[in-house]
Amino acid sequence: MTTIDAPPRAELVGRAAELVPLIREHAAWQEQNRVLHEEVVRALVDAGLFRMRVPTRHGGHEADVRTTCEVLAELGRGDGSVGWTVATLTIGSWLVGLFPDEVQEEVFADPAVRVCGSVSPGGVLVPTEGGAVLNGEWHFNTGAPHSQWDVHSVLLATEDGGYVPATAVVPMSDLTVGDDWHTSGLRATGSVTTAAKDVFVPRARILPMLPVLMEGKHLSTLNADAPTWKVPFMPFAAAVASAPALGMARAAWEAFFERLPGRKITYTDYDEQAKAPLTHLQVAEAAVKTDEAEFHLRRGADRLDAAVAAGQPLDVLGRVAARMDAGALCQRAKEAVEVLATAGGGSSIYTDRPIQRIERDVQAITLNGIMQPTTNAETYGRVLCGLEPNTQFI
Repeated sequence: MTTIDAPPRAELVGRAAELVPLIREHAAWQEQNRVLHEEVVRALVDAGLFRMRVPTRHGGHEADVRTTCEVLAELGRGDGSVGWTVATLTIGSWLVGLFPDEVQEEVFADPAVRVCGSVSPGGVLVPTEGGAVLNGEWHFNTGAPHSQWDVHSVLLATEDGGYVPATAVVPMSDLTVGDDWHTSGLRATGSVTTAAKDVFVPRARILPMLPVLMEGKHLSTLNADAPTWKVPFMPFAAAVASAPALGMARAAWEAFFERLPGRKITYTDYDEQAKAPLTHLQVAEAAVKTDEAEFHLRRGADRLDAAVAAGQPLDVLGRVAARMDAGALCQRAKEAVEVLATAGGGSSIYTDRPIQRIERDVQAITLNGIMQPTTNAETYGRVLCGLEPNTQFI
């Protein structure tokens, strides 16, 4: 067990930026094989980017939310699938930090450990002596092929015949890992289905989620006063998961301008696309939308960090605003990518052109239920109008 000081924000973001060329080198392979390349995984491990929300006593960084989001945006600039995968595994590691300290000792014993997870409760835990028996199936389990542990959302059976939401930490060796991730976007995330059949889960590895979601209570003694674990779960998850979309918009910008010199506009008199007023309008629009995406990333992350620093829990409006910022970030990033993809012309649809993959990836991230822009906007508007939110996922 090692204790280290958290690197400053610039250092961690710089580490991510240094990996962008390597990530891009393997992007086509990753999309074709539907998982991250092993060289990319090793580089992420060596850079310590899977440890951003791991306790410092276990060699982690306990980075603040803003730093974490900026790192993930930079990784998303290399490949949206890499940014999304690291975001998901970062949430998984953070969740483990809510469990009893002995569970953390077990999971974080390997300094290179990766913890995947799923938000939707796809399984049921039935209590038994010393723990509970788990059965279920979880889809969209990002990073499962690269992980050693899985943090599953479940329903925990109660004595009165009902169920309460909970989370269970399960070794990947106890699960069946499918190979069913055949999608149009975020193809390299390995978001396969995992399944459990009569898997025993010790009591210490089961965490009731309502006290965590709404009251910030968890079972760790050593992390009880750590700022990293005072941030509310859903606002944190939304901020982190949406961050790679900003990187995708930046990647589309770079891909467009890499091809711009010498390009014509087909079937017009413009021998140089860069001199056409249409192009000026398009790049200006994309730039503004990317700036707006960055604004929502920073505001969402800074809101969480400020609340933690002040020791003030987020009220309902702050929680739904976190979801709104995540949705708005994804929407603006998607719009920026679409403008640049359109400006890229017909040749941009070739599979060796990065922008066509970026466009599919940003579409995929925007469809995720936690970041879905219109759903999040409706919830935010309801609360602004004095109504209760129409979801518990805040």
